[in-house]
Amino acid sequence: MTEEIEFILDSTKESMANSIAHLEKEFLNIRAGKASPAMLGSVFVDYYGSATPLSQVAKISVPDARTITLQPFEKNMLQTIEKAIMIANIGFNPMNNGDLIIISVPPLTEERRRDLAKQAKSEAEDAKIGVRNVRKDANTDIKKLEKEGTSEDFCKSAEEEVQNLTNSYIKKIDELLANKEAEIMKV
Repeated sequence: MTEEIEFILDSTKESMANSIAHLEKEFLNIRAGKASPAMLGSVFVDYYGSATPLSQVAKISVPDARTITLQPFEKNMLQTIEKAIMIANIGFNPMNNGDLIIISVPPLTEERRRDLAKQAKSEAEDAKIGVRNVRKDANTDIKKLEKEGTSEDFCKSAEEEVQNLTNSYIKKIDELLANKEAEIMKV
């Protein structure tokens, strides 16, 4: 195969792998009942005028499966952190005891579990769309090469390779979704 086709296939693989990595990151933000520091990954605190990730202004720990504790690096940040968690609207009600912020992770109701499963399906569908868009871009690039004089056989086999990559990455997305749904629905 030509160098151009190899480059297209390599960049296609990389882009599809990025879609999977993004999906895995999004799945971390969908909580499945157990407390985890990743649940607070979307919380940003106003730290002296700039939006700063919560993990950079407080120590986040999980003493048990239903509790998250936050110990701010600066005492005066307690109210600011508490407010940021409320603003983030992630379904937690922080309690401030003067030293720590304690978050009790409520058990998931059946309805909330179904909502989270829908959210996971939506994220998986977005990842599939990303993979398909990468496939479309790769096939467009291959067609351009064919018009520029690259062998038709090379281009056909490259398109088949792109389709095989697409199928394998979509299968991976389906597996990740099945695992996440099982984790969410497990009581």
